Amino acid sequence: MKIIKTQTLDPGDKKIIFNLWNSEYPVNLNFHEIQDMDNYLNELPGLTYYLMKNDAQQMEGWAMTFNAGDEKWFAITISPGVQGTGKGTLLLDHLKSENEILNGWVIDHQNDHKQNGEPYRSPVLFYQKNGFQVFPETRLEIPTLSAVLISWRKHSIDKNIENKK
Repeated sequence: MKIIKTQTLDPGDKKIIFNLWNSEYPVNLNFHEIQDMDNYLNELPGLTYYLMKNDAQQMEGWAMTFNAGDEKWFAITISPGVQGTGKGTLLLDHLKSENEILNGWVIDHQNDHKQNGEPYRSPVLFYQKNGFQVFPETRLEIPTLSAVLISWRKHSIDKNIENKK
């Protein structure tokens, strides 16, 4: 297992990410064509990709970080076949090792469905388990997304460790 950090995606990786995005996120967040995804991603300042590949070079998950204001934001998606195996935490830990702050918008309800018709399960508990704080009073409400702010700060984690000693 290795995590590849890159500023660009080759066509093969781009297609895998497109398919993974469309299969794992709610259908209302799906892209119709790869070009639609490209247009979205190309507008994100300071964009960096993290590709998690197994020993056979198959992508098992990916993440991205980008700048918004003076803080770092992220998104992460794990292949359904490896969800629940710790690989999401592994990829998230890699992002945390390279950043002081990570912010994200996370769906915190069970009202959306994936492309295959299955309910989209909120990942809020996963992020809380991995040290993120949820800010229920700070929401993103747009036609395609209803989400809550999550945030991880390295220094607040360091202070928690010191307080436990």
